[in-house]
Amino acid sequence: MSSVVPLPFRADHIGSFLRPDYLIKAREAHAKYCIGAAELRQIEDRAIAEIVQMQRDVGLKAITDGEFRRTYFHVDFLRQLGGVVSEEPRTITREDGSLELAPPVIKVMDKVRHIKNIQLADFEYLQRQTLALGDATLMPKVTLPSPTMLHFRGGRAGISQQAYPQLEPEFYEDVAKAYGAELQSLADAGCRYVQMDDTNLAYLCDEKMRAAARSRGDDPNELPYRYADFINRVVAYKPQGMTLGIHLCRGNFRSTYAAAGNYEPVAEALLAKMQLDAFFLEYDDERSGDFRPLRYLPKGKQVVLGLITSKFGQMESKDDIKRRIDEAAQYAPIEQLCLSPQCGFSSTVHGNNIAFDEQRRKLELVVEIAEEVWGAA
Repeated sequence: MSSVVPLPFRADHIGSFLRPDYLIKAREAHAKYCIGAAELRQIEDRAIAEIVQMQRDVGLKAITDGEFRRTYFHVDFLRQLGGVVSEEPRTITREDGSLELAPPVIKVMDKVRHIKNIQLADFEYLQRQTLALGDATLMPKVTLPSPTMLHFRGGRAGISQQAYPQLEPEFYEDVAKAYGAELQSLADAGCRYVQMDDTNLAYLCDEKMRAAARSRGDDPNELPYRYADFINRVVAYKPQGMTLGIHLCRGNFRSTYAAAGNYEPVAEALLAKMQLDAFFLEYDDERSGDFRPLRYLPKGKQVVLGLITSKFGQMESKDDIKRRIDEAAQYAPIEQLCLSPQCGFSSTVHGNNIAFDEQRRKLELVVEIAEEVWGAA
């Protein structure tokens, strides 16, 4: 893969897609010990080959495996780091009858370390499927949960005092080294495009979440800057030629959300301090506020505007999306902007409340608008 391809693409996406019914049934059969891991992987392979073809057919250039081998976008990866343990997330019912995904309990019980290549085999299969399409402009993309997720939910109490009497610098540096080793294994296999998914910075835009951080003994005004330093430790280990971005997620379980609020409380730390290449920001409704926080975007960085919702099937108006892109361009140069859905279509195996054909039309809309605004996807 060439490292000169400009990333992210003008028409990009977050990564996860609705799982086909046969894959969901296979995962259930595997959980009940009715089929083995090898048979499940063959079924996953089939589903991934199909979703790769779909992405190419709608005109996308960034190609993911749909996160089809995961149950949850974050837990499946984090629990494979040495020193990390996690319980399964729980589904709870709110007072209004809607569902919410209760945060999983992720704990650091020992020194964090990279004990195996977690995504390597999955990337290699994705790369083979992408290459088989015979289009050199396609770029396989890997999604990883943000390292900040090892700290935010539990704070100091979620990290072993014995393993880490002090968090700074040992804990942050150990996590960064583990991520660096994972990125290097992917780069050695030809991966040039990685996106980290982060709920925590988006949650720090929400006053209820900020209050919860205070109750854990953290300062919500200081945390974004601490996390910027944390992410920059990972960036320090980024292999040459790799584009590394971050997506801020406000919650996406079965078309619900967990946080709201303007990006202003985290904007400077996020855009001006983090030494990342790209920032995927959710802007699909009024919960995200206005575009003024984009004024912090430095030259040479890209913001991918998540203006098209992945939560519901109703199609957006092209004119409305173009108008919003123009509004964003008042604060950041339009050549530093791109377009995507606001989040994935299936951050967990359950999927959002949207049909397969609606998912496809959303992606086609992203590509069409990008071509009309920037001249190329």
